[in-house]
Amino acid sequence: MVLRVEVLGVDEDRVRFLLGGVDVAFANALRRTMIMDVPCMVIDDIFFFDNSSVVPDESLAHRIGFMPLRTDLDRYLHPVDCDCGSELGCEKCRVVLTLDVEAETETRTVYSGDFVSEDPAVVPVSPGIPLTKIAPGQAVRLEAYARLGTGKEHSKWQPVSSAVYQHVAEIVVDEDRCTDCGECVKACPRDVFAIEESKLRVVDVNLCIICGECEKACPVDPSAVTVGALDDLFLFTVESTGCLKPAKLVVEAVRVLSVKLDEFSGKLERGETEDVFDAFEVAEVERRRLAGGGDPDIGGDDEGDVESDVEQ
Repeated sequence: MVLRVEVLGVDEDRVRFLLGGVDVAFANALRRTMIMDVPCMVIDDIFFFDNSSVVPDESLAHRIGFMPLRTDLDRYLHPVDCDCGSELGCEKCRVVLTLDVEAETETRTVYSGDFVSEDPAVVPVSPGIPLTKIAPGQAVRLEAYARLGTGKEHSKWQPVSSAVYQHVAEIVVDEDRCTDCGECVKACPRDVFAIEESKLRVVDVNLCIICGECEKACPVDPSAVTVGALDDLFLFTVESTGCLKPAKLVVEAVRVLSVKLDEFSGKLERGETEDVFDAFEVAEVERRRLAGGGDPDIGGDDEGDVESDVEQ
């Protein structure tokens, strides 16, 4: 089976592509990697010098933490890979942004665009994100430290707003049975079909969501139009938060997944997986003990049940 990729469209925030020659497990692994393992830059530490707005420090910090920043993965290191050893990082693993806004004569809104970054390449994706409002005499002054992280640490580091895939449909029109009445065209919610030159045609198979409405609508013979799903072809739609270009996000996910697969393959060859599964089993037993408030056997799960669950 040969891996196949066909890009259907790319714009500023979204990429659509076909991935063929893989199964559902691989497609889902790629999707989860995009969500959980592709790093992006997010503000993680904030020092408030003045915040007299109506929004408390904790709430304002929460809003700022979810503000997406443009990320340069080639320029910065993840803190765990940096040798600085500093809690707040260094110029190789963090970016400092400052916010110094004061209302003088009128009430004003503090926006994400009011942040000043030490690196012009790492700035809020949108300058129009409202953070708080301040009345005359009030101010917000703070220093924020942004660093790379992944969605496994916190959802604010997820670089995608949406990452989904679906099976690509396989539509077969039996011209001997089909009377070209057009009922399936009317029934289709995605405009997959059209009557062209008195013949039923599939306009765009990638629009099909395999709902089966076209088959139900046929007044003559339901087998005139049959819709199924291809097992090894998937349509991906990936929308970025803006921190990374959509194409860059997908490429980075493939790189991360490839590294993980190589690492797992190496563990298999060296016979190191047994320790991993033993550690998982111990963690599962401990979780059940804590959930049950005592010995794991009391809850009705004996050691054999735990081992059975792990094997599954």
